[in-house]
Amino acid sequence: MGKVIAIANQKGGVGKTTTAINLSACLAEQGKKVLVIDMDPQGNTTSGLGIDKEEAENTVYELILNECTVREATHPVEDIENLKVIPSNVDLAGAEIELLGVKEKEYILKNEVDYVKNDYDYIMIDCPPSLNMLTINAMTTADSVLVPIQCEYYALEGISQLIHTIDLVRDRLNDKLKIDGVVFTMYDSRTNLSSDVVNTVKDNLNAYVYQTIIPRNVKLAEAPSNGLPINLYDAKSAGAESYRNLAKEFIDRK
Repeated sequence: MGKVIAIANQKGGVGKTTTAINLSACLAEQGKKVLVIDMDPQGNTTSGLGIDKEEAENTVYELILNECTVREATHPVEDIENLKVIPSNVDLAGAEIELLGVKEKEYILKNEVDYVKNDYDYIMIDCPPSLNMLTINAMTTADSVLVPIQCEYYALEGISQLIHTIDLVRDRLNDKLKIDGVVFTMYDSRTNLSSDVVNTVKDNLNAYVYQTIIPRNVKLAEAPSNGLPINLYDAKSAGAESYRNLAKEFIDRK
């Protein structure tokens, strides 16, 4: 049965979507069967994997409103044999209101994903940058939470709230949920700040810290606008190499 990992941090701009796209693509490159679920109404993971979010017929929105099946909402990713995605778009922003009054709405995604868990090695859920019902659905579905942290001054801001939310979900909705670990992103080796942030987080956060650190990299920033993960956009870039290393470390830990 596949492992379900929610990629979450309510702080925006920390490399969450970049990690969802590129870690998933590099896991698929390693021969693992991977499904990415885009739970962010911005749909950046969807477009970053080359899918037109406005043209996608069945998305997470239709799935959680029971207007399609999980397999009908699943789209292949071009040029990556083992990678599929359930896309999202701005329609998903209204889902919370439409779910008002729905019984056990925290389990809607889990109930759908349970149908396909055996089809994949990993199911990665890209969460929105907020602690809302979409994020709660992702955490109720997940086995663990991967937390990307940007190497900048306010890196720990909001992390305590995220951990509190994970604890609440574990206590009330999903007793198996745990923190998979922390991955540092946007590391700049030219500054003392980046290394200071890494050391501060290691000292203050009781969680596994991935040895692989994702650097600031121009190619990583360019790849999404071309609808390609970094291992297809520029396979020899520092960004591609770092996400390949992260994928290998990720696999070794499972």
